[in-house]
Amino acid sequence: MLGDRRKVALMLLGWLAESLYWAALFFILAVAATSDAFGFYQPQEAFAEAVVLITLDGLRPEEVFSGADQRLIAADNGVKNPEQCREAYWREDREERRKRLLPFLWQMAEEDGWIAGDVESDSVVEVTNGKYFSYPGYNEILSGRADPAVDSNDKKHNKNVTVLEWLHQMPKYRGRIEAFGSWDVFPYILNAPRSGIPVNAGWQKFEGSVSETQQAINTVQELLFREWDGVRYDSLTYLAALDSLKRNQPRVLFVSLGETDDWAHGGRYDRYLLTATQNDEMIRRLWQATQSIDSYSGKTLFLVTTDHGRGDGREGWKNHGSTLPGSERIWIAAFGAGVELKGVDQGGRFQQAQVAATLAKALGEDLQSSREGIHEPLPIFRSSERQ
Repeated sequence: MLGDRRKVALMLLGWLAESLYWAALFFILAVAATSDAFGFYQPQEAFAEAVVLITLDGLRPEEVFSGADQRLIAADNGVKNPEQCREAYWREDREERRKRLLPFLWQMAEEDGWIAGDVESDSVVEVTNGKYFSYPGYNEILSGRADPAVDSNDKKHNKNVTVLEWLHQMPKYRGRIEAFGSWDVFPYILNAPRSGIPVNAGWQKFEGSVSETQQAINTVQELLFREWDGVRYDSLTYLAALDSLKRNQPRVLFVSLGETDDWAHGGRYDRYLLTATQNDEMIRRLWQATQSIDSYSGKTLFLVTTDHGRGDGREGWKNHGSTLPGSERIWIAAFGAGVELKGVDQGGRFQQAQVAATLAKALGEDLQSSREGIHEPLPIFRSSERQ
C-alpha cells in the first residue's frame, strides 16, 4: 500500500515538474516574441500607424529658418543668373524668404507640426558625433547614439543596429520597412545583408519582379547623364519611394535625398536653393499620397531632418566638418499623426540622436530599453492624459 502511494506521489511530482517545464518554456517563448537581440522591451502607447523619415543631406538651418542668404546669391558662388535667383528667392522679410524656399514644410510646421533648430528662437538641435559629415550623421540619426568608430564615409557595413533593423526583427514589421537613398552608401549604413531591409540607393538598378515605375527608373538611369558617380538625382529616389508607398504600403519608409549637399560642395548656391525647393515639393507629394490611402490617412507621422550642418560665409557654406563652426547645428521637423507641439520651438535643446527613439515611440515601441546609450525621444507627442 505504501509503495502504491509512493508511486502516485512520484507520478504527481513528475506531472508537476513537466507542467512547470512547459509553463517556463511558454513564458520564455512569450518573452522572445516581444524581445530583440539586445534585450526585453514593452510595447507602449502608439501615436501613429506608419512613419515616413526623410533626410535632406546637408541642408543648413540657416536656409531652413531664414531662406536664401543674399550674400551668397552671386556669380562667385556659382549662381549663373544672380538677378533671376534673387527674384525667385530673396524677400526682405525673413518668414517670407523661408516660405519661398520651403513652402510645404512651413505650411505643415505652422498648421500641423513642429520644427526646431532656429537660433533666433533660442532653439538648438545639435549633432553629437563630433565628425559633422554624412556616415556618422546618418548612423546617429538611425541608431540613436553616436559611435566614435564611425569616422569615415567609406563603404563599410555598419556594426550598429539601426532603429529600422531593430523594428524589422519584430514579426509585425518584418517585410514592412523599406529604404531609398540618393547616396550609394546607404546599403552599408543600414547593413542591408544583415538587416534584411530592402535598400535601393545611388544608381542601383531595380532587379527581379519590377514595377512599371521601377523599370522606367532603370531605363532613365541607364541613359541619363550622371553629375555624380555615387549620388543619383533626387527625383529618381523620390519616384522609387512614391512607387513603394503606393504599392507596398510599408509601415516605415526611409527616404534620403542628397543633391543639396552635392550642389553645395560644388559651389552652386543657385542649384542648392533650387534642389531644396524641389525636395520640399517631393515631401508634399509623399504627404499627399499618404493622405489619399486609407491605411495611412490621419495615421502617419513625417519626420524630416538633415545629417549635418555647414559652415558660414562665402566659402564656408560649401563644406562641413569638425573644423567648420556651424556644422554641428541642424534642424528637425515633425508633422502628422500624434504631434502635439506646434510651430517653431522656443528655447529647446535637442540632439540628432533623438530621432531614432522618436520614430520608435511613434509606433508604440521603446528603443531606449533595448540597449544603453540611446537618446530619449523628442517630446512632441500628445500624452494619453491630454487626449
